[in-house]
Amino acid sequence: MSTLVCFHAHPDDEAIGTGGLMAKAASAGHRVVLVCATKGEVGEPQPGVLSDGEELWQRRMVELAESCAILGADEPRYLGYEDSGMVDEETNNNPACFWQADVDEAAERMASILREVDADVLTVYDAHGLYGHPDHIQVHRVGLRAAELAAIENVYLSTVNRDAAIASFAEVAELAAANGEADDAPDAADFEEFGMLEKDLAYTIDVSDVVATKRKAIAVHRSQVGEDSFFLKMPEEIFIKMFGSEDYALPGQTDTGGPVAVELLPGL
Repeated sequence: MSTLVCFHAHPDDEAIGTGGLMAKAASAGHRVVLVCATKGEVGEPQPGVLSDGEELWQRRMVELAESCAILGADEPRYLGYEDSGMVDEETNNNPACFWQADVDEAAERMASILREVDADVLTVYDAHGLYGHPDHIQVHRVGLRAAELAAIENVYLSTVNRDAAIASFAEVAELAAANGEADDAPDAADFEEFGMLEKDLAYTIDVSDVVATKRKAIAVHRSQVGEDSFFLKMPEEIFIKMFGSEDYALPGQTDTGGPVAVELLPGL
């Protein structure tokens, strides 16, 4: 059996982005390891979630451990940096944040984990970090460098099929309008620079058989995902359509002709 390492920026990214792959790999008997660059210190907590005196990062660590248990992964590991916040926020200038980290130094931290767990497969984000988040971009940079240092050959870019995402969110909006409901899902226009074009993808994994597990893992991130979140309110058939597959690209490769459907990524 192989060891899959998924490298993410903040707690909850793992469930949304690679939760299906993690659950399928674990159920197939592979070891699954999650490494989180930060503890999500500057996220926006849902009202009333935190206890008196509790810091957001403390709650998010608990939630991430719950998510990993649901997905069948080891206890989460942390790279030791602070959340950089969204692009162009003042928190980007925090010397301790991941965005400000020296890439080689951070990569050596990550490489030491890859060596320790004897990683066979590593996932990071695409070069744009899905949607331009500084920490996601840094995961891409640091992860690829760490793979070089640890001699990991099977490296995949976790991303989103932009073409499919635009179509799916347009369908959600139409369904909401037809039912006379407010549409709180992201607007399709917001996805014009999100993820990657279908023609540039390498693999797609059908995770519909574990989508309930994936949704449960998302839901335990209660500090970030409220009960009225579109993640949880969405009808099951729409959720499966939108989150029932996961897409991956190969570093430095585009114009692949579209993704090949696989059960698990090569190396697993």
